Amino acid sequence: MAAVYKSLSKSSSKEDKETESNGAVERKNKQRVLILSSRGVTYRHRHLLNDLAAMLPHGRKDAKFDSKSKLYQLNELAELYNCNNVLFFEARKGKDLYMWFSKVPNGPTVKFFAQNLHTMEELHFQGNCLKGSRPILSFDGAFESEPYLRLIKEVFMQTFGVPQGARKSKPFIDHVLSFSVADGKIWVRNYEIREVERAKGETGNDDGDEQQEKKSSKSGHKGGKDTDINLIEIGPRFVLTPIVIQEGAFGGPIIYENKRFISPNKIRAELRRAKAGRHVARMEQQREALARRKQLGLEDGKMKKDPAGLDTRDLFA
Repeated sequence: MAAVYKSLSKSSSKEDKETESNGAVERKNKQRVLILSSRGVTYRHRHLLNDLAAMLPHGRKDAKFDSKSKLYQLNELAELYNCNNVLFFEARKGKDLYMWFSKVPNGPTVKFFAQNLHTMEELHFQGNCLKGSRPILSFDGAFESEPYLRLIKEVFMQTFGVPQGARKSKPFIDHVLSFSVADGKIWVRNYEIREVERAKGETGNDDGDEQQEKKSSKSGHKGGKDTDINLIEIGPRFVLTPIVIQEGAFGGPIIYENKRFISPNKIRAELRRAKAGRHVARMEQQREALARRKQLGLEDGKMKKDPAGLDTRDLFA
């Protein structure tokens, strides 16, 4: 064992000397994500958190965080667990879910409103991927159009991008995380990379197939024209609406605010007002109908009795 240790130490010292002589030092991408939620999350929120934690082998899942107002305490918690990224699920009123992406300790922090949540269990897709494998992050071209979208893209890359050589990661790339921008929202989808063998009758005489064959021959892939690469959605899927971006980690000045975002509380209040308005209009119609009956001498839909005793019901009783 001593001889093995000496040989390994010599080889490592030689590599260090070579890197020092060349002046190029290899920097490792050390990213670690702390994943936790607040009190009051629903079963759907909890399942989504478990799905994301399973997709991030460089993540560290923690217990629920009690406070919703003192979020700056998450910085100390992340430093305690040696994490430089925080993914926090904040539940409001047992219905709404807000997702916080933060870089510890200097920021920035991005707050999203999550909606249209679908977990892996309820989607029942046919695809599957290896637990702990590294994903390919695919971003829409619209992320380069606005400065705040470029910042969000960088935060997503450091949160969802699994660094090479992470402790629980596998040396495989078999799924794609897609981020698309539409209607001011970010649509997140997860796809499996599946290679399917072609049927015997199919021929690949197209120019695209020839180029693909050349690329595969150059890269050492022996499949060539015999395999097709398809993307199959496996979940989870959700939609994120950016609300604010803060300069610091869970604090600091606001550098971006979405003016088009409407709080779900306001939407529910407007719906209640609309229902109340319909009820008030219906009651007004009932009052007007009663007033008309009184003017016509009708009361509760019946004629008033003649005080002179000439009512037909009294005469022919």
